[in-house]
Amino acid sequence: MTRKTILALCAVAAFSLPGCKLVMNPPEGEKAVSAGASGDNVRTEQRITDTFQTQLLPYVRDRALTFPAFRAALATGLDEAGKTHGNRGSGQGAAWNFAVADKGVIVSAKLDTRARVAGLDMDGDGSSDLTIQLGPVIRGNALRDIAPFYNFDDFRDQIEFAKLGRALNDRISAMVELPEGDLIGRSMAFTGVVPLKKPDEPIVVTPISVEVTP
Repeated sequence: MTRKTILALCAVAAFSLPGCKLVMNPPEGEKAVSAGASGDNVRTEQRITDTFQTQLLPYVRDRALTFPAFRAALATGLDEAGKTHGNRGSGQGAAWNFAVADKGVIVSAKLDTRARVAGLDMDGDGSSDLTIQLGPVIRGNALRDIAPFYNFDDFRDQIEFAKLGRALNDRISAMVELPEGDLIGRSMAFTGVVPLKKPDEPIVVTPISVEVTP
């Protein structure tokens, strides 16, 4: 029996069997990512791989205001400052998110917790003007919400969107290094993101970088 005859018989058999279809199995290592919840972690990690170093960190650095410039912008009104300098998170009543970079003196520090923080005096009056989150637990979604390229409509649902926020916080937390010894009285340079829903609420910075000097 010739090869052409065999192929012809196979084709006839395939079309004569109702409900039958040919299924191609993808090669190992090329399995499709689930569109459901089971694929969230894969998609989240890929987003971070694609955007964290190349887009997010430069975006925050390039847009960062000094602390005096940030306060001056807020004096014009939160919404006005946000439209000019910030980015708003998704959902009704979401916070405006601002990039800020400056240096202050550490006047308070809470380091005996997984949610470590330091309070910085930015104007020399001896009192704390803002709080820097130092991890390993970092709260909020400021890193996600500062970036317009993390669009809620591109995510499966609110749960997947929240997973990205947590993953970004974890990535930054792993990068924060503090020196040994007491931090009080030392200087801290920082670049990070401040979320605000009201102009007079406490200023809490989620950093992308911190540096402590004597």
